[in-house]
Amino acid sequence: MLDWLRHPWPWYVSGPLIGLMVPMLLLLGNKSFGVSSSLRHICAICFPSKIPFFQYQWKKEAWNLFFVAGITGGAFLAAHFLPDPGPVHVNPKLVHELSQFGVINFNNLMPADLFNWNSLLTVRGIIMIVVGGFLVGFGTRYAGGCTSGHSIMGISNLQMSSVIATICFMIGGLIMTNFILPYILQL
Repeated sequence: MLDWLRHPWPWYVSGPLIGLMVPMLLLLGNKSFGVSSSLRHICAICFPSKIPFFQYQWKKEAWNLFFVAGITGGAFLAAHFLPDPGPVHVNPKLVHELSQFGVINFNNLMPADLFNWNSLLTVRGIIMIVVGGFLVGFGTRYAGGCTSGHSIMGISNLQMSSVIATICFMIGGLIMTNFILPYILQL
């Protein structure tokens, strides 16, 4: 009965469902789709201080925390109770390319050869996990939002800043994947 939930949905189903979140949020509560602002709300709740960045009415944005909790809860339920029984489908060219760097384990959504506790204590792991996490956080703050906020919400609202941010996200991803990542994987 739940077999259809165990497999990835095609883009022509999941894409429009994600896209319909934008008008639904706008029509039902004049809210913007995005996730990165939730970290600011959590910090404002947990660490009340005199830092001006956290001095705002976070209770008006509490709906966003429920949204993020739903994403987290849904991911937990899907991972633990509805796992896809088949292997993760990875392009054979990518598998061949990564195998040259010693990345051969594709049993999970993330290659276990790169993302594990033992890798964290290597130079490659520190660069990929710690430095990469910092750069994502910095970039999100610098761009004024995350990829979902800009690429889904901002572009649908015809905001030029979101179009520019999305183009920059794509260029940065292409540069990282094709020019920087091969050097990091050699470490």
